[in-house]
Amino acid sequence: MSNESNQDLVVGLDAGGTRTRAVLASAATGRTLGEAAAGPGNALTVPLPQLTGHLAEAIGRAVSERDRGRVVAVVGGFAGAASGPPSAGSSAAGSADPSEFSGPPDLADFSDHDPGRLNALAALAEALRRLGVAPRTVGVSSDIEAAFASAPGTPADGLALVAGTGAAATRISDRRCTVSVDGDGWLLGDEGSGFWIGRGAVRAALRMADGRGDPTTLARSVGLALGLPADLLEGAEGVEGVFETHETDGGGAVEGAGGAGALRRHGTGRGAAGAAHWSRARREAFRTRLLPTVMAQPPVALARLAPLVAEAARRKDPVATAILREAVDHLTLAVRALDPRPGERIVVTGGLLGPDGPLAAPLTERLEGLGLTVDRVADGCRGAVALARLGHGSPSQATGTS
Repeated sequence: MSNESNQDLVVGLDAGGTRTRAVLASAATGRTLGEAAAGPGNALTVPLPQLTGHLAEAIGRAVSERDRGRVVAVVGGFAGAASGPPSAGSSAAGSADPSEFSGPPDLADFSDHDPGRLNALAALAEALRRLGVAPRTVGVSSDIEAAFASAPGTPADGLALVAGTGAAATRISDRRCTVSVDGDGWLLGDEGSGFWIGRGAVRAALRMADGRGDPTTLARSVGLALGLPADLLEGAEGVEGVFETHETDGGGAVEGAGGAGALRRHGTGRGAAGAAHWSRARREAFRTRLLPTVMAQPPVALARLAPLVAEAARRKDPVATAILREAVDHLTLAVRALDPRPGERIVVTGGLLGPDGPLAAPLTERLEGLGLTVDRVADGCRGAVALARLGHGSPSQATGTS
């Protein structure tokens, strides 16, 4: 927490599908003075009361009560929200009296009425009111805009790609998203995301069990991760070392989470033969137990199964390898849809693209093959802090966050 009693402060938020992070920083220097995390912050999928609670928890832990009167600007980068200009709070400039911060900023100031942004702003304003924080400006950006601003130098223009729970690619101009590709949510898109990969793992397990798909160790690992009885998984270990890849569409696609090509074993190439030691009765019981277990959870919870695919691929499971390869294909296609120019900068972020992320190396190779310069950032917190400082009127200093 801050020990400096007279400086103005800013708060930057990174509110994603898995967690919400808050960072308290000096408005003058950008130096981090406090940080904390809470539950998920997707502005479209998290109900407003929970979203408000998660924001209040994260900010409340990052900003001590003694520091709250000196917070002059707050910017949040939200999954599920489009960007908008900062709004002036209803308190007088410089006021530290939380009673004067009577509610949300004027939503009419925004150029449109994006539902995610309006949810984010309403939840953020209420969270700040509860905490007695009365900033002069409150800003909402998309999580990908905040991540882009987290790159060295707080860039204003370029490309950004996020692959975490969800996935999206954007072109950024003057720190605003001007073109977006995917980011369409778990039901309609987010192809190549953690959710998409986790769903692919469950689909592969179900296909092995009913005989349509090839043997894979994912059946056992998914079953164990979801708490199915171990006796149902006897014989579900998969078969290793007996696959070869056949491209059926000329484009390198393979069967993973639903691609056009197919992986075929020597012989029949089907799951029933490959799972000969996994009895039909156990396979049927596996399906009967797995389906309601999955359906009882929020859909995006499937993202937590993505590490199982990465581990299986590391052990040369061909079905898992195909899922990851197809994920890279989807993300590359998203970037190509932005019409990238050789030499352009692309900022990548998200758990799948971090230093140890399962897609980091192959995707970086693809992006560099397009002539792009790749910058990797951990999340959007530093960018949100930089945007808050810019909104507060410190453009010459906003690149100095640390």
